[in-house]
Amino acid sequence: MGTNLRALAATVTTTGVLTTALLCAPPTANARAVPDLAPRQTGTATLGTAVTGTTVAGTTGTGTAVTGATVSGTAVSGTGKANGAIGGDRLAGRGIIRPAGIKPPPKTEASAYVIADADTGAVLAAKDPHGHYLPASTLKTLTAVTLIPRLDKNRKIKPSEEACNVEGSAVGIVPEPIYKVDDLFRALLMVSGNDAAVALAEANGGVKKTLADMNKEARKLQAYDTVAKTPNGLDAPGQRSSAYDLALIARAGLALPDFREYISTKVAKFPAPKEDPKKKKKKKRRDDAEASESPAPAYYEMANHNRLLGRYKGMLGVKNGWTSKALGSFVGAAKRDGHTILVVIMHHPGSFWDEVAKLLDWGFAARGKAAPVGQLVAPAPDPKPASSPLAVRASPTPGGADVGAARARGEDPASNGAGSTTPLVIGGGAVVVLALGAYALRRRRRTPGDATG
Repeated sequence: MGTNLRALAATVTTTGVLTTALLCAPPTANARAVPDLAPRQTGTATLGTAVTGTTVAGTTGTGTAVTGATVSGTAVSGTGKANGAIGGDRLAGRGIIRPAGIKPPPKTEASAYVIADADTGAVLAAKDPHGHYLPASTLKTLTAVTLIPRLDKNRKIKPSEEACNVEGSAVGIVPEPIYKVDDLFRALLMVSGNDAAVALAEANGGVKKTLADMNKEARKLQAYDTVAKTPNGLDAPGQRSSAYDLALIARAGLALPDFREYISTKVAKFPAPKEDPKKKKKKKRRDDAEASESPAPAYYEMANHNRLLGRYKGMLGVKNGWTSKALGSFVGAAKRDGHTILVVIMHHPGSFWDEVAKLLDWGFAARGKAAPVGQLVAPAPDPKPASSPLAVRASPTPGGADVGAARARGEDPASNGAGSTTPLVIGGGAVVVLALGAYALRRRRRTPGDATG
């Protein structure tokens, strides 16, 4: 289903606030969406005891939520590297995983969640943390974490026609060079602009390259459950993530100053195309009564879609998402008394804002009072280049430097005495072969009539 985004770009409310096309907006409060995934039988695993034998859409499994299953025609199959083990053995559980000694986390209709201390990485509680689910627009956090360090935020961008006509929620860009990378990142994370995501991917060398970069970044963060197939999170075959991975990605984002600024901005200005003066004159002549004397605004105002910003104490933001297949998902972070708590939920059938607030409250109350059930792992270290077995190392033998200098001058080191004690290693048994060859030659030349002195 497409959207006339040029018409949208010219639509501004009387207060100057941008009206976005929320074709993938979440359902209103109390509205119920029918899950595409059959309900699963989940138990409670105290101190990380895994609940096994869980049935997923008729398929029995113990590790991944939708491994081998089909979600409304979208295959989500296979297991990520070390799935169910990254972060600790307890996180292999599919039911509720919580610490003992304190009250359990509040109930939520989400199929999966993670509550973690963003400062220490301690996972305080979870439910099916490594289950594979469609991430919807929460995948834009990976897009941002991947591209913010790669793109100059002051660079001007002219989006393509293809970017301007992406379906779903959009900020309403047009193919004109009026946008900075900074503007597009705000649109990406504040109003979930699918069009902004594609425009940013184009600025990075294209969608194909950006997806490769995103998946490489996921591997670097050890987010092995995540496979990106679109830069904006629109459902695509094979695309997936997990509550644990989204927590890893969000934590990496919180380490970037620009990311923190974008997700916490409540209202921002976004560039708008200026009205063509010639068209304006024609409009005046045609109907002076309808023509406005004030110039068209050079920007819109866009408001953050995160409903907890300004409503929940200490809310920093992050990202929400929804599609008919993925259902509701949310990544949120809040800071109180110098401590930051992360909450991720996935596959929620209705309005989740109140539930998220309660999960955050539980996280702040539980922090430091119980043993963690797991850990958000640090990014994988960059591999160190291995030394080649053919590499020539400098000889520690005295006079070795003189040998090198003599050879550089084209001289024979043996003739001038430079480093005469340093043998030349050619490799393998080549020296032995040469020595035997020289000996054989001498034997052939020495006949019984030869002189011996």
